[in-house]
Amino acid sequence: MVKFCVLASGSSGNSAFLSTSKTRILVDAGLSVRELKKRMAEIGESPDDLDAILITHEHSDHIAGLARLIRYRNKVKKPVAVFTSRLTAPMIEWEGFETPPPIEIFQAGSGWMIGNIAVQSFTIPHDAVDPVGFAFHAEGIKIGIATDLGYVPDSIKHHLKRIQILLLESNHDLDMLKVGPYPWSLKQRVMGRNGHLSNLGACDFLETDLDNGIQTLVLGHLSEQNNHPEIVRMGAEQSLLRRGLNPRLVIAEQKTQTEVITY
Repeated sequence: MVKFCVLASGSSGNSAFLSTSKTRILVDAGLSVRELKKRMAEIGESPDDLDAILITHEHSDHIAGLARLIRYRNKVKKPVAVFTSRLTAPMIEWEGFETPPPIEIFQAGSGWMIGNIAVQSFTIPHDAVDPVGFAFHAEGIKIGIATDLGYVPDSIKHHLKRIQILLLESNHDLDMLKVGPYPWSLKQRVMGRNGHLSNLGACDFLETDLDNGIQTLVLGHLSEQNNHPEIVRMGAEQSLLRRGLNPRLVIAEQKTQTEVITY
């Protein structure tokens, strides 16, 4: 059985959980250990049992809890493998460590195995040093994670083919962002090609490039200031209707985990 759950998604912290009968992976560690334990317990899991932690990039909402999570695992004598891209690794500050802990380094675009889960990394357009998304093959199911990207280039579209579960960013409503409280410099960053994917950008992908085999679509990394879940849901439903697709549609939130998606 494959289990997928977005534990948190947004500018205050990001983390997603993927497991099979043999392997448990955490993608990003933006939650405190206490909050991570709480949310994982609610889906019948524990950070004590993680086999690996994969990091997409070095921004704080993706790594804020990483150092303490590793220290916690070392304390309970269950060290965990941590994977970061080659240029991301030196950007991480290891609070509480005299020297950086052992890290598994990969080249963006490479693939490898973790237990019985095949991992494929791919470069994403974002204003981090070496950001990546991931596609996973697990027990006949393909899962994709593509958030924190300013647009969806052809290379990412290729990696999101033949996919059953997808976590895709739908960060902001353009009109809300333009009239919202952010300073103009930050608005330009968010809207840029290395910023965040707008609702319109996400819907364009759904209408033209989302794989016909999609079974569950999770839209995430919603801005609390410049978006609203119902705006995201309505736009996505209209785009999916125009494509003639009817996957399960889930909106990921910051303050609670999504439903558990199982296959």
